[in-house]
Amino acid sequence: MTDYIVRATAAEHQIRAFAVTSRELVEQARIYHNTSPIITAALGRLLTGGAMMGAMMKGEQDLLTLQIKCSGEAKGMTVTADSRGNVKGYPHVPDVMLPPNAQGKLDVGGALGQGILSVIKDMGLKEPYVGQVALQTSEIAEDLTYYFATSEQVPSAVGLGVLMNKDNTVKQAGGFIIQLMPFTEEAVVAALEEKVAGITSVTDLLEQGLSPEALLEQILGELGLEITDRMPAEYHCNCSRERVTKAIVSIGVKDIQEMIQDNEPIEVNCQFCDKHYIFTPEDLKHLLEAHQ
Repeated sequence: MTDYIVRATAAEHQIRAFAVTSRELVEQARIYHNTSPIITAALGRLLTGGAMMGAMMKGEQDLLTLQIKCSGEAKGMTVTADSRGNVKGYPHVPDVMLPPNAQGKLDVGGALGQGILSVIKDMGLKEPYVGQVALQTSEIAEDLTYYFATSEQVPSAVGLGVLMNKDNTVKQAGGFIIQLMPFTEEAVVAALEEKVAGITSVTDLLEQGLSPEALLEQILGELGLEITDRMPAEYHCNCSRERVTKAIVSIGVKDIQEMIQDNEPIEVNCQFCDKHYIFTPEDLKHLLEAHQ
């Protein structure tokens, strides 16, 4: 099944909801970055959350960045998403290994430790919006829930899960974000809280092979769920030689001249997809001439 995001409402528009199946995009990230199971789970959860949060944005050119900087062995990770279902990300340390946590699960919280989650929204305004919160559990779903409540004042329930195969490939990945609108009636809030409390883990639901629609049906089915649209989601890196060239030009004439004098080719690697771009001294000379 190809990855996709669904948008929905419930309780006569008092609730808005998003759900995603993200197995392929998380597996693609695992292949690009050669991540250990803990980092696959951590980055996978952040990519899954990022894809849905990207889908919340309205503008065609809007960009969302989720950044975690932390004290644990993982050091941090970055995810970028647009409003069209494209998402990409990279871990600072791809190969962290730790024993399972008390529940016998991958210890994502232990790998991240304490830290800060930053949410940066570039919506074409003069300055991007930046919201920052301290990590609460470092398990990512609860941290995003806390971010929505404190920075955006939107009560939310966030569930994210990544399930691994024995060979460390991704078996299932997905999640949901359910949000209450300001005018939500108390009875609806109570009914939703009861439903969310009954969810033991997202990975259990994914293990059952539930689609994003079925995931939302399980939580919001009795509250008049309406699926409003579906959108493909994928791991998509938009790096190109042209973009890398612009980045080299931005470092300034003096530094480029020094690179030419070194008479060695330079290699630029994309952090998101590990693609390598080689520029020979001759390439750098042409580049300088074209931009002077």
